[in-house]
Amino acid sequence: MSDFRCMIVDVEHRRIDPAAALEFVADPAFGGFAMFVGRVREQNQGRAVTGVSYDVFEQLALVGFDDIMRRAQEQFGPRLKIYLAHARGRLGIGDVAVVVAVGTPHRDEAFRACRQVIEAVKHGSPIWKQEHYVDGSSEWSEGCSLCESHEQDSRPESRHDGHAHS
Repeated sequence: MSDFRCMIVDVEHRRIDPAAALEFVADPAFGGFAMFVGRVREQNQGRAVTGVSYDVFEQLALVGFDDIMRRAQEQFGPRLKIYLAHARGRLGIGDVAVVVAVGTPHRDEAFRACRQVIEAVKHGSPIWKQEHYVDGSSEWSEGCSLCESHEQDSRPESRHDGHAHS
């Protein structure tokens, strides 16, 4: 019964719609729904930001997203729906960069699956973020894309402080 929708959204042509995510995971058999919406914030590590740009290796990202969905199904069972959308292109302050929504029969699975999916996307997807600062400079974030140490372990205590997880 698992149902997944994964996409890369080219923000020059349209925006990510969190309401569409909730609509997709809605199911009368489910009582648990969880959602993560990641937006561009105005500061990162003490620097004022004007926006960000995301570059994505789309074909590889979609294959990775499919793997993330299969792992979630293995852990939380076949009765779940997951919606995942990530932006590609330039975003301004407050724009939606990523949405993960999960629907399951119970809330605990919804919360845990949502966290597992967003952490797996952050730590194992070929998505690169370039921050644009108020002084006119830009810098690619170190991130932890494709970082082996995070591949399966998204527990908060397993995170390292070598770079920002933002």
